[in-house]
Amino acid sequence: MSMFDVSRVSVDVGDSQISFETGKLAKQAGGAVVVQAGDTMVLCTATVGNLRDVDFLPLTVDVEERMYAAGKIPGSFFRREGKSGEKATLTARMIDRPIRPLFPKGWHYETQLVAMPLSVDHENPYDILAMNGASAALAISPVPVASHVGAVRIGKLDGDFVINPDEETHDELDLDLIVAGTDEAILMVEAGAEGVTEAEILDALDIAHGEIKKLCAAMEELQQKAGKQKIQVEAPQIDESLLERIRSDFGTKIDEATSVKDKLARQDAADAVKAEVVEALAPAGADGEVDEDRKAEVKTAFSAVEKAVIRKRIAVDKKRPDGRAQDEIRPIECEVDISPRVHGSALFTRGETQILSNVALGTTRMDMRLDTLGLQTTKRFFHHYNFPPFSVGEAGFMRGPKRRDIGHGALAERALAATIPDEESFPYVIRAVSETLESNGSSSMGSVCASSMALQAAGVPVSAPVAGVAMGLIKEGDDYIVLTDIAGVEDHLGDMDFKVAGTKDGITALQMDIKITGVTFEILEDALEQALKGRQFILGKMAEAIDGPREKLSQHAPAIESIKIDPEKIGAVIGKGGETIRALCEEFEAEIDVDDDGTVRIYAPTGDLVDGCVARINSMTKEAEIGDRYNAAKVVKTTTFGAFVELVKGTDGLLHISNVKPGERVDSVDDVLTAGEVIDVTVVEVDKERGRIGLRLSDDPSVAGKSPEELASVGSGDGGKRNGGDRGGSRGGGGRDRGPRRERSPRS
Repeated sequence: MSMFDVSRVSVDVGDSQISFETGKLAKQAGGAVVVQAGDTMVLCTATVGNLRDVDFLPLTVDVEERMYAAGKIPGSFFRREGKSGEKATLTARMIDRPIRPLFPKGWHYETQLVAMPLSVDHENPYDILAMNGASAALAISPVPVASHVGAVRIGKLDGDFVINPDEETHDELDLDLIVAGTDEAILMVEAGAEGVTEAEILDALDIAHGEIKKLCAAMEELQQKAGKQKIQVEAPQIDESLLERIRSDFGTKIDEATSVKDKLARQDAADAVKAEVVEALAPAGADGEVDEDRKAEVKTAFSAVEKAVIRKRIAVDKKRPDGRAQDEIRPIECEVDISPRVHGSALFTRGETQILSNVALGTTRMDMRLDTLGLQTTKRFFHHYNFPPFSVGEAGFMRGPKRRDIGHGALAERALAATIPDEESFPYVIRAVSETLESNGSSSMGSVCASSMALQAAGVPVSAPVAGVAMGLIKEGDDYIVLTDIAGVEDHLGDMDFKVAGTKDGITALQMDIKITGVTFEILEDALEQALKGRQFILGKMAEAIDGPREKLSQHAPAIESIKIDPEKIGAVIGKGGETIRALCEEFEAEIDVDDDGTVRIYAPTGDLVDGCVARINSMTKEAEIGDRYNAAKVVKTTTFGAFVELVKGTDGLLHISNVKPGERVDSVDDVLTAGEVIDVTVVEVDKERGRIGLRLSDDPSVAGKSPEELASVGSGDGGKRNGGDRGGSRGGGGRDRGPRRERSPRS
């Protein structure tokens, strides 16, 4: 008899089956579920900790990647996993965002969700399984969440929508859309795309919601089989008489304070009214002591009234805090070339949100190496986002990127990635960094705009400019309003944060979070249509600052040239033991990469050095032709019938004894030439069948001034005869050891 009481449910989603199992692993957790599709397994747990005296939801979500899940050993110095990578962090955020709004008001127990991939088959990505598994673990745990959350990926491949496409196809998808929601409504959307239309997004969302309903039904079945007793929580109640007194005595002041347009001034005005309310309704006693419980109650009531006032003014009266119309975008200022030494820079200011983006170009050796559970191992374009505390007028620690910073950086990266040229046409690694210098809402979309301009300023041949705008929603009963370019207060107090980025032709990235369940497809359609108009307006403003990529790169950017040589000549470029390529790197201060197909990439600090290196390689790999002149060619060996002269590494020509001293007959080549001597020679004969190259001295009267056609009749002078010698003729590039097929130069 088994010691495990296992419960299992499964559901067909797309072409695969997803199963949920509990009762075997991690039984001491509040809820533990193993979710599996194919050979990808993720252990998800939900655990309740201590009750905390806080005024926020103490929820933590962790995704713990283990490299053994994909049969790998970590690439770090310590050979063990370190802090969470970008993929794990982004997955944790996707678990958190749709689940957080479903916790009951007043839930102050420490709660932790952990997702740990145990096995990865590189067909079924673990992120979707982790999102579903976390909700399933909550379902059977004591946490009284309002609903189950299902998640699904919708891809568009070759014109068709695909449900949970195989991981190996992700790079080929025109749309990579992750949707999470309950059986009643969509709560979260995360997407990257190659310029899809708004209508296609709505179709994909509709397909996704049908699959989400099936997943939620499976979680409900699992809860019925193995669910634990839920902890009962009473939602905190605010004394209605207290609310009414604040509304009647201070309503006008609250309305005036929250109508101030400037962000910091509005905050100061609201804080002043709050202090007045607290002093009036929670006064100090005769002994000077303040009832802290009463003070907290008054502050909570004030916040509730303030929120209600702002939301009613926006949704019902159609008046935004800064006085803008529903679809009006804040004033925009765009400027490029802010930082003189970086390869491309741009400043994007929209209202009180300001982003400085800087672009740096590097060689392909500077690509980002990815040590993850996924198939992708490198990235040549990456975008980073920073949010220093001074951007919102605060003082705080600056200890590297937080999860929010990583999420915003990744969203902007997805928005821009669809326009980045491939490596063959632009052989650079590209890094864009967005510095948030000032923030009052939608800094991530501001980063998209600033970085798009900075890329163009750097000369990156992007396919099209990209702009982003954040849409919001305030819904009060049947009254609702969709807001374009939301400010911070509209995001904080609103019901939706819907970020849309794209070109003039289509959407390239999407991120949506919804806090309520009453969002219809009609509202989403309105938001997408309004976002399109906003995006087109912003693109027009950006074009005033820079209208397309610059033709020339910055003088401070590394020069890169890519050429193609005959693969049979690779050995001549590399040389024996790599001596030739090392000498080239040293002479031209270059880095040289040679691929097996004959592609050679040269990187150097200046264009002149690159051009010199390209010319040298071309001369080394070029087939000798009649009329080619080689200056300072080295005599490598003398024989009784002539001298062998090295034209380039690996290719020799024969200077016949009759031509070593024009106009005179010599008895011995050694009387005129010695090994190691350098001379100027011209090719006068090429016999490819016998691998023979005939030479004459360039200052020979029979050579000087003649065209290649005329030189062909001059001949090498030996009559095609060999008077001994150990070579049997000149030799081409195949005569020496070619060395390795691919060799990189040492780093400079």
